[in-house]
Parts: sequence; C-alpha cells; structure tokens
Amino acid sequence: MFVPCSQCEPDNIVSVVLLCFHASDSEYFKGSSEYRKLRVCVATCNRADYSKLAPIMFGIKAHSDEFELEVVVLGSHLIDDYGNTFRMIEQDDFGIDSKLHTIVRGEDEAAMVESVGLALVKLPDVLQRLRPDILIVHGDRFDALALATAAALMNIRILHLEGGEVSGTIDDSIRHAISKLAHYHACCTRMAEQHLIAMCEDHSRILLAGCPSYDKLLLTHHKDDYMDIIKSWLGDKVQDHDYIVALQHPVTTDIQHSIKIYGLMLDALLSFNKKTLILFPNIDAGSKEMVRVMRKKGIEQHPNFRAVKHIPFEQFIQLVCHAGCMIGNSSCGVREAGAFGTPVINLGTRQTGRETGENVLHVRDADTHNKIYHALELQFGKRYPCSKIYGDGSAVPRILKFLRSIDLDEPLQKTFCFPPVKESISQDIDHILETQSALAVDLGGTNLRVAIVCMRGKILKKYTENNPRTFEDRMELILKMCKDAVQDAVSINCRILGVGVSTGGRVNPQEGVVLHSTKLIQEWSCVNLRTPISDALHLPVWVDNDGNCAALAEKKFGHGKGVENFVTVITGTGIGGGIIHHHELIHGSTFCGAELGHIMVSLEGPECSCGSRGCIEAYASGMALQREAKMLHDEDLLKVEGMDMKICEPITAAHLISAARMGNSKAAAVLHKASTALGVGIVNILHIVNPSLVVLSGVLGSFYQEPVQQVLSQRALTSAQTIRVVTSHLEEPALLGAASMVLDYATRRTY
Repeated sequence: MFVPCSQCEPDNIVSVVLLCFHASDSEYFKGSSEYRKLRVCVATCNRADYSKLAPIMFGIKAHSDEFELEVVVLGSHLIDDYGNTFRMIEQDDFGIDSKLHTIVRGEDEAAMVESVGLALVKLPDVLQRLRPDILIVHGDRFDALALATAAALMNIRILHLEGGEVSGTIDDSIRHAISKLAHYHACCTRMAEQHLIAMCEDHSRILLAGCPSYDKLLLTHHKDDYMDIIKSWLGDKVQDHDYIVALQHPVTTDIQHSIKIYGLMLDALLSFNKKTLILFPNIDAGSKEMVRVMRKKGIEQHPNFRAVKHIPFEQFIQLVCHAGCMIGNSSCGVREAGAFGTPVINLGTRQTGRETGENVLHVRDADTHNKIYHALELQFGKRYPCSKIYGDGSAVPRILKFLRSIDLDEPLQKTFCFPPVKESISQDIDHILETQSALAVDLGGTNLRVAIVCMRGKILKKYTENNPRTFEDRMELILKMCKDAVQDAVSINCRILGVGVSTGGRVNPQEGVVLHSTKLIQEWSCVNLRTPISDALHLPVWVDNDGNCAALAEKKFGHGKGVENFVTVITGTGIGGGIIHHHELIHGSTFCGAELGHIMVSLEGPECSCGSRGCIEAYASGMALQREAKMLHDEDLLKVEGMDMKICEPITAAHLISAARMGNSKAAAVLHKASTALGVGIVNILHIVNPSLVVLSGVLGSFYQEPVQQVLSQRALTSAQTIRVVTSHLEEPALLGAASMVLDYATRRTY
C-alpha cells in the first residue's frame, strides 16, 4: 500500500505512483506525462470584475510553483474617463502581458456592438502569443463575451466565474451565452449551480465556490481606520451610518426608462438631504445621457454630494459597510452589501432576479420621486443580519483546487443534461407596503370560519361563528364576516386578491356551486356561492370541496410541496380528501372524484351517512368512533381504572382512544378495525392512482399514521408497500387550501 510522505496532500495524489515528488524537485511527473505549470490567463475588463478576479490572481501568484499567471487588460480599464483603472492592477504588482484598447466611444448600442467586434479582431493575436491552458472570464459584460467567443473558437479552455445567476436585463443573455461557451464554471450560490445544471452544463465541471471578492471583504471590512477612509471621501463632518452610497447603471434594453429612473433617484436624494457618495455609471449604452442628467442637476457642485469615477475596492468596501444606505442598481448592492447588513434599495429591473438577503428592498417600478423617497425613509439607518448567500470567504482555495484537478488531456467537447431549476424569491417593497393576501372561508358542520391568509401561508386574522342552520342566515353571516374581514385587512396593511371557499359536499368549482351537501350542513344543495360573494365584495371567488382544499393546502404549504402525485386523506368528523395527479387536482366528470370517505371496504358494514354501508367513513371517522364509544359506555365497557371521565361529559372518540391506550381490549379492537378499514381503503387508492405519498390530515391523522402504514406493508402490492404515509403539520388545512386557490391563480401586482 502506498503511503504519501508528510509533505504530500491527498488531493495531489494522482493514480498509482511509487515515488513522492515536491515543488523543490527538479522534475515533475503526473502519471506518465511530464508535469509543467498550468498557464492561467486572467482577462479583466473593468473595475468591477477586477475586484472579483484580483483575489484569484493573488492566489495563483502565491502558488507560482504550480501556476503561471498571464494577465490581459482591456475594456474600460484603459479609458481616462473611467479612471484608467489598469493602474490599480499595476499597483497590486501584477505584470500585464497585454493591454488591448477595445472600447469604441459613443456609449450607445452601436458602440457596444463595435467594441465587441474590435475585441474579436485584436484578441486572436494575443491568445496565440500567450497560448494559455485556461482562460478565466468573469461575469456578464460584452467585453467578456468577446473573450469567451475568441477563446472557444481557438480551442482554449474557459473557466467562467459567476455563471448561472439571474439579474433581469440583457446581462442575463450575455452571462448565459458565456456559460454555454465555457468549459468549466465557478459559481457563487446553490441556485446558480442549479441554473447551470438546468442549462445542460455538466455537473462535474461546476464548482460551487462562492464569490472571490468575499474572501477579501470578509477579512478587511472591520478595519480600525474606516472613519479616515469615510472622511477622505465625504469630509470631516460625516458620521458612521449617516451617509448614502449611490451607484446606478443604464439598462441597455430600456435606456430611456433607466435615464428617467436615474433622474428620479437624484431628485429623491436631493430631497432626502443626506451626504451622498455617487459613482459614475459604467460604460454601457445610455451612460453618457445619465452623466448629462447628473450634471444638469448640479450634483458635482452640490455640497451634499461627492461624485467620483473610481474608488479602490478596499476603500469602497469600507464605505459600503458603514453607509446608512446604498441605492441604485449595482450588483454590489445585492451581493457584497449583504455581507455587511447594509440597507439597500434596488431601483428598476436590473438586479431583481438575483438572490438577496433581507437587506435589499426592490422598487421595481420606480416611476415617482415620492416612491423612491419613501423607500429611503424605510431603509436609511437600518442594520440587517449579515448575509453570506454569495460566499463564506473560502472561494479562492476552492478555485485553485479546481484548477489543479483539470485534466488537459480530456477532450474539449462538452456533454449535456437537462435537470430542473429552482425558483428565486427575493424581498419586494410590496411585502412592506402592502401584504398580498387571500380571504379564506371554511364552512363546516359546526362552525363558519373566515381568515386573512398571506402569501407565505400565515393566518393573519381569523373569525369564527356558529354555522346557522338555514340557508338565508348562513349566506347573510358569510357576507357579513367577509365584509368585516376586508375592512380589517386595510388596518393590518393587507390587499385582498380574492376569496376562496372550502365547504363540505360535492362542488362544481368551475361554476362556484355547491351541488349536494352531506347531512352535516343543512339546506346546502344547489347553492351558488360565487355570485353573491363576488357581487358583494367585488373580488374574484373560488369554491371547492373541503377535501380538495386540504390537498391544495398540502401542495402549496405542506408535505406535498413539489410532489407530482400524492393523496391527502382527512380524518376528522367525517372522512374526505383530495388527489393531486401530475400536479393537478382531480375533480372527476361529475365532481365526485376523491370522495375517499365513501370507498366501500365491506359489503355488510355499518351504515354510512351517505346512505350506503361499509364505507371507510362508517368505520374510521370521528362520528363512527364516537358511536362505538357510546355503545361501549352504555354497556359499561368503556371506562377502565385510572381513566379520568366526568359523569356529565359527552362521550367522544377521544375517550375511545384513551381507553385503548390504558388497556381496554374492547376499545382497542374497535380502533384496530377502524385502522384496518382506513388502511384497506388507502390500499385501494394506491392501486388506482399510485401516488408517491399519502398525507393524513385532521384530528385523527397522527393516531392513524402508524397502523395505516402497517396495513400498506401487509396488503398493498409489492411496488406500493414502500409508499410513505405522513401526518400533516398544517393546523388549518381547509382555510389554507381555500387561500391557495386565490394565491395560485389571482394576478399578482408588483410595486
């Protein structure tokens, strides 16, 4: 057995080797081929991407025995108006192998296209001279697209940083195009990794590294001299957390609108009257007009503002970390600022697709000065929990290890696959100014309940009344409770999107009509619920059976979330449920699909409330167990020693369960028969629709879960015996299911 010497690391052991070699040895071997340094070319286009690439460049330089660093500088680095930022690369003591002037001035769409073309003309000579083994390209700039295109066509391996992210503008198209050209990927978040997989990229060539800039900022943002840095840019009178950093770039797919938003942002900042450090926009089309707007408003001469073209990254970190707020549409706001908990206002659509921490407030339709000013009032001076969505400070070691693992003998041709992609959720100003909600109505045999339910499934307010016995009184009470709830919704800052009604009985959800009800709800057949509620409240209305609503609740908020096929069985006063098949609810041709309580498990069983015999409900419902408990009690066979039972207390199913647990064999036999009946009924369901999950809901769900699972393992077909039976954790499935009809289908507004 080969044991490495103390200087070797396991990651450096390749195949079977009989000798150990180190950096100090005169010759290197990898398998049978002579080892040489990996030539890594890092191409940087602007100040923003250099902040991400510099930590990697330092890491490569620190391992000069393994890597040979080549540096290519192009794009706005070499333009005086943007600060000649190539000098900071030289100040970091990196040798620049090639400087390419690739920007065609004009700052419009045509100039961007011409700049890409000019870069494509100049890059082949440089890449042919440098002959790198791998080219590292960052992000989503048009310059980076030219780099990736040239390298791919010249059969040079490409490592793309920060692929798979979603921002919301033309940058997405460029970023994804670079990802398709790249051979390897170092992404920042788990969701970005999933996006790359969904884009057919080979999972084995994707590294979840985190953002390289976090390696630097997490180490340096607590510098003791931060006040000196702040004062050097904003003056001696400025205080910690009492100034604003503003950075807004043009959106090239809607230049005029982005210029308008820029002007409104400047107006809001002028009105807000706080010291503001504002950076010039990037070189994209529309930037020249934005600078013109800034100068027209006198920002460069205003005493509250300091307008700058460039700030060194280390100092910029300090300024963002200690700002009272950051505003604009820079990716720094949704990425780096989260590491400090700095409040951020993201204007427009440029970054709305990105993952964000709690600190980011989106104002997507920033169409008025007042809206932006109000966002400043909400955010300025707050501190949020620090977020590490984009990194933990260890990206560079991971990337270097990934580079070491690249096999240059592997073919360049990529392979593909097609997995699913997860959805991103970010905080929107809607969630603060107005909580979008549904009005849920649950009509049961005993109670009538109405609730205000928000998007996340939280019940914000609930109302309960006894269910009247007559149709007229019941409708009158429903309308009154709904109107009261709509009125109360205003006071708790909710906007009601619609009304969802859960009711017992057979329902035509297409028409919103209760066709026929059980004996539990009197005078409740052929009832049009949609029309009177909609007319009274001027809101859309959805109506469905309570069992179906329980299934919808599980689908949106419970165990069924993301499950394609599952069944929900309600075990309460009666037995009901719903079936989700291919993510859709089954109603049936006459709307009596999933009447699970009336599946017959015996030809000569007890009478059911439906008029038939031997239904699951006649054995396993709360009413059936109560009936059996009363019979045992009347025969003085229910109570056992130590059982707490008051003389005048009504007998319920709970007494039967309690007696069985305390050793009453008669009670245990009743419950065994009920569990078996329910289990056999569920076996029948499994053999018909073959779901992957069974969810037991209702007050008896936790009691039935284990015995039903046993029945499945004994009586189901072999392929169905392993299907899981779980107990619902939802406290109000009927209300949540009623709400989900609204929340899933009502049109959602963005602020």
